[in-house]
Order: sequence, then structure tokens, then C-alpha cells
Amino acid sequence: MIREENLNSKLQSQLKIPARNLAAINDFLLDPKNKLVNDVMKVIAKHGTIDAINRKSEHARQLPNLMKRLRAMNSPYVPDLEWLIAQRDAGAFVSVVDYRRKILGDQTAPRKFKKSNAVTLEISAFQYFPWIIAQARQAIAQKELMPGRFIRVRYMKESESDQGDLLAGMAAMQIVGASYVDTLDTKGTDGSNVHLGGADTIAGYFGGIGEPNEYALKWLDEFLYYYTNYGIYQVLNINAGTILLGYLIHRLGINNEFKISVFVGNDNPYFIWWTLMMAKLFARPDGTTPLIGFNLSNSVNNATIEAAATIRKYFGFEDVVRIEHHITETYKSIVRQPYDRRAELMELAGKVKNISAKHEGGDPEVEATRAHPSNLLEYFIPKAEVEAKGLMPTLLANYLDKHAALNHTAEELTKRGVAFIAAKNLHT
Repeated sequence: MIREENLNSKLQSQLKIPARNLAAINDFLLDPKNKLVNDVMKVIAKHGTIDAINRKSEHARQLPNLMKRLRAMNSPYVPDLEWLIAQRDAGAFVSVVDYRRKILGDQTAPRKFKKSNAVTLEISAFQYFPWIIAQARQAIAQKELMPGRFIRVRYMKESESDQGDLLAGMAAMQIVGASYVDTLDTKGTDGSNVHLGGADTIAGYFGGIGEPNEYALKWLDEFLYYYTNYGIYQVLNINAGTILLGYLIHRLGINNEFKISVFVGNDNPYFIWWTLMMAKLFARPDGTTPLIGFNLSNSVNNATIEAAATIRKYFGFEDVVRIEHHITETYKSIVRQPYDRRAELMELAGKVKNISAKHEGGDPEVEATRAHPSNLLEYFIPKAEVEAKGLMPTLLANYLDKHAALNHTAEELTKRGVAFIAAKNLHT
């Protein structure tokens, strides 16, 4: 046995990366003639110096400045935001203690909820600003929880030009106290991927997820536009090249963050190892990384998620990189149904830290009863077409089904004594 261990140790030692290999990587990064790095520098310079870019971003995202811009354009969303602020300040939303009492009754007092293992309640996709107001009204009336994390997938330019929808969505996130992610327009469905004729041929993603040739730099340029003009700092990332760009600009001093999409396909421990190893390799000297979270593939099992957590902890990212796990999915155009990972989440909860329960669809048994269940492809329909087809009330109903699924998860977590992270400014 000892001999076998010695042999294995000797064999394993061959995996050590030689210093000369790391030196070659550094030499390439620092080569003044490196066109790839120089092109990144040119895109950054277009938006200003690193310090100026960060200052613009910090100023743009401040809530008073967002509200000032909305008022200046006479946005119809200002009264809704003021109502949301008033409801927050009045304590209109159910407290965590009262929510637990609602679920557990007299059993609440003896329970101890471990905050260090709290599960983030996540919803996707928050497409239109008015939806969060409808969601909030229902949450107040029915003593439900608002998510602690929102994912937006609406066309950015469309949202930007829609009476302040983009600004209002950002303001709402700060008011309720939730983290959020935006999705840039530079992605496979923008025509860059020759395999895609549109959202209906989304399988083309698996031919190389839509950032070919010069589009990686276009993605960077678009990000820096929204970073400086709106203060958006956390975006969805769907391609290995743009993931690398995210690491590079963070090393250069830009305070960006990104979340890796489910479409990247992290589906086994070795892929996850690769993802986190790259984050470690390009972390800043203080250990920080722009990788703030990543969706694993829908095909992963609990063993793979636990392996991911082990790797993440080894690299020192346990409190930084959130594992975002789909509990439900849109009923159509993404996975085979029924898709419900809630029972598996309950096995993980309490063991895996910094994990979110992402609700992309309603509970499958509910979705099956809907005349128009949720459909991933409808994320890519322009608002004008949604309204022309009279779909807005239906899409809102689909979104509220996701909200109901999220609250179902919160209820099950509570019954098991597991803490959750909801909108922190609403549920004290």
C-alpha cells in the first residue's frame, strides 16, 4: 500500500506546471507586439483611463442619479419607484421572522437558521420594469418573498430606449436590495453566429456560443458603454473568449463582474476545475476575481455540485463565486419536462455554501396546466411584437409562476431549517 502511494505521488508530481511554462504565458501577456492585448487596450482607451472609467460607472449607478435621469426624461416609471421606496420604508413586506412563523407556526422559536449556508432565491428573466411592481404588490398582499437575485435578458438597446426601463430596473434593484445581472446584446442571437438563423435555431450555440472573430471585442466595447453610462457592472458571459476578456480588464483595474451562463456548459468537475483555475490564474494580487457566479449545466448532479464547491473552496473563492443552480426551467424550448431540482437542492442546502436556487420557470405541474406555458424563445421577442400579439399579460403571468416557484422553494428550505437570501431591504 505504501509503495502504491509512493508511486502515485511520483506520478502525480508530473502534473506540476513548470515555471518556464508560466513564464511563457507572462511573456505573451507582456509582449508589446501582442495584438490581442493591444486591441483590448484600444477598446478601453476609447472609453477613457481606467480611473475615469471606474469613476463614471460609480457615479452613474448611484440611486439619486438614476432617479434624477428618470425624472429628467419624465419617465412613467418614477411614480412606481417612489411607491416601491415608500412600501419598503413603511415595512410593508413580510419580515423573515413573520415569514417563518407563517410556514412553521409555533415551531419557529426552537429553530436555528444557519446564515452561512443561506440559499439565494433567484429569478429569471426579469424582462420589463413593470413586472417587479406587479410582483411586489402580490408579495405584499400575500406575504411572499421577493427574490434576492434577478437576471435580465431583455435587449439592452430596446430597454435603454423604453422610457427609462433600463434605469428603472437598476433603481429597483437598489431599492429592494437585490443583486442582478444584465445580458448584453452582443451574443449569438445578434447575427454573429452563422449557425443561428434566430432564436428558433438556438442549438447553433453549441457550435461556438456566438462571439466569433471580432465580436469578442465588440462585446467588450458594449460592456464598457453600459458600464460608464449606466453603471452596469455585472453581465452574463457566454463565451470562453469574452470570459478571458472579463478577467483581463479586471486585472487592468476595471471593477467589472460577470456571471457565466448555463450555455457555456460547465457539466463535469474537470470543466468546473478549468473555469475556476482560470479565475485563480487571473485574480488580482488581493485575490479578487470578476467571476461572481456561474450556472452549471442543467445536466449536473449533486455529486458534481459538491465537487465544484470543493474546488471553489480550495482556490479561495467560496465567499466570492456563487454556484447558480437551475431549480426550474422554462417549460418550452430548453430542457425535457418535467424539470424540477428542488428535492436535490434540499439535499445540498446546508452543505454547500454560496449557492443560489434559480427559478427560470414555474413548477412543472403548474406550467402543464397553462394554455401558454413559459418559453425560453420568448425572451428574444421585441417588445413591439409582444404588444402587437397581446402577449404582455401572458408573459407577466409566466413570470409570476416563476415567483410562485421561488416561494415554494423558500417554503421547503424553511421547513428544513435552512436560511435563504431574499431581497435584503424588504425582508428584514
